[in-house]
Amino acid sequence: MANAVLLDRRRVLLAVSGAALAIGAGPALAAADPYANSRWRKLTNADWKKRLQPAVYNILREDGTEPPGSSPLLNEHRVGQFVCAGCGLPLFKSKWKFDSHTGWPSFYDVIPGAVGRKVDHQLIEERIEYHCAQCLGHQGHVFRDGPPPTGLRYCNDGLGLKFVPA
Repeated sequence: MANAVLLDRRRVLLAVSGAALAIGAGPALAAADPYANSRWRKLTNADWKKRLQPAVYNILREDGTEPPGSSPLLNEHRVGQFVCAGCGLPLFKSKWKFDSHTGWPSFYDVIPGAVGRKVDHQLIEERIEYHCAQCLGHQGHVFRDGPPPTGLRYCNDGLGLKFVPA
């Protein structure tokens, strides 16, 4: 049942985007979703379970999280890109990674158009969740306590990412 609800919630994200266009949100919103017809969005929960290891599935498809300090990507310092572990979409450049001392890989910027955002009410405090724009896989939360030049901290679950060296 939880999987069906999650899949429905992801489809609601798509429907809300379409409805916003219909009521005149303008071409900027249309341009913001180049992956609307992505083959990745057509995968069922059963398809994702076949493709992903259970811990990665929990993060990307069930909005889970990993224990702080457990990601091998915390010590990844090579030049390259961090891509979505679900579909391979590039999300972050390695030069944007910084040590936030939170226990999760953190970045101060994101590749334009690579993530979508939504309000998350799972905890007492309202947070902004972000997900891969292509497959809608949960990545983490963005906070306004990052370093210059953006002042943002994209706090990512390491299992939601793969590193691709340059």
